[in-house]
Amino acid sequence: MNTLANVTAAQAQQDIADEFAFFGDWTERYQYLIDLGKQLPSFPEAMKSEDYRVHGCQSMVWLVPSGDASNMHFDATSDSAIVSGLIALVLRVYSDRPAAEIVATEPAFIQQIGLAKHLSPTRSNGLAAMLAKLKAYAAAELEKAA
Repeated sequence: MNTLANVTAAQAQQDIADEFAFFGDWTERYQYLIDLGKQLPSFPEAMKSEDYRVHGCQSMVWLVPSGDASNMHFDATSDSAIVSGLIALVLRVYSDRPAAEIVATEPAFIQQIGLAKHLSPTRSNGLAAMLAKLKAYAAAELEKAA
């Protein structure tokens, strides 16, 4: 597997699509999502504050930005196993990238792996809310740098 440092957002999305193509059905894909979520780094309890909470998610989700416009890092967690897996995918595509790339990158992987069709409406809304918040953090960093 490629390290994040040398993989573009587009390549990260392609890698995700390739990984999901290995699984024959959605039961296996959900299990893979849950496994990805279990690999998220530990998240400090102190960061589970209202300031970082993503609203619009049925489950509890926290997203914490760090860095600046040249390189933004995100830490995130959820109290839901499947949502944690979604977070792991989102972080692969969007974390540790320049803010301009984050803002410009559309989450094509969601369609490519068929996720859009297999998420409940509340999870789809939560994923959209998380992406919107992440892009808003990046846009704010771009404005600061301008």
